[in-house]
Amino acid sequence: MSEKPINLKVQKSKVMKSILTVENITMRFGGLKALDNLDLTVNEGEIVALIGPNGAGKTTFFNCVTGIYPPTSGDVIITPPGKSSARINGLKPNEVTEKGMARTFQNIRLFGSMSVLENVMIGRHCRLKSGIASAIFRPRSTVNEEKQLIKDSYEVLEKIGLAEYVNELAMNLPYGAQRRLEIARAMATDPFLLLLDEPAAGMNPQETKELDDLIVWIRDNEKISILLIEHDMKLVMSLSDKIFVMDYGKKIAEGTPEQIKSNPIVIKAYLGEDADA
Repeated sequence: MSEKPINLKVQKSKVMKSILTVENITMRFGGLKALDNLDLTVNEGEIVALIGPNGAGKTTFFNCVTGIYPPTSGDVIITPPGKSSARINGLKPNEVTEKGMARTFQNIRLFGSMSVLENVMIGRHCRLKSGIASAIFRPRSTVNEEKQLIKDSYEVLEKIGLAEYVNELAMNLPYGAQRRLEIARAMATDPFLLLLDEPAAGMNPQETKELDDLIVWIRDNEKISILLIEHDMKLVMSLSDKIFVMDYGKKIAEGTPEQIKSNPIVIKAYLGEDADA
């Protein structure tokens, strides 16, 4: 009697595709080494947090990735969904945005005397095809593109929950709404990766909860991956798929929220001895 073949079911793990790979980034300002051979990876569909004490180099890292500073050494490589990988070192900030990475800033940088809609339209301008000549002579194609610009910008406001403020001056918005408007303006560029620099700074608990929900919604519904710098550990631990920890310009740890919370090096450098309290 022949034996029946054994049916082995192999569990296939989901292959994670990297959309941002930062390799050995170093940034020097004179004799100061602000970033020291830092590595970081963001995969498609992830929410990744970058944390560390004040002065650890987190915003400098964002500035190197988004073209504000050219790094002293190292590589910044992007792989937009459906496209080939590209090294973006040395590109200007507007060129990085056109490649599909958008960011917000720690300090709000809205155009306060412009309307909410106009602020989003400014973000959308990088996707327009009309040039200077078209703006002067205004052919039908340019008029139609401008109409589409308004429509697309308004749709972003609807998604972010700011449509009621469409004609308000940005300076007149409540603080939490101003933060959301910055995110809306970044989203208007059609990014595949959104970099948020302390998006919850200055927010009250209710605004922070709404921000938490918004970030997850953006990832799940708009299919935009997220890389954020944040000091609100409750927000970081509830949101993140992966966390990188910096101190003095170096990466000292990476892992899941649970791994980071229990990492003794992180607890000593940043979270504090009462991190589990």
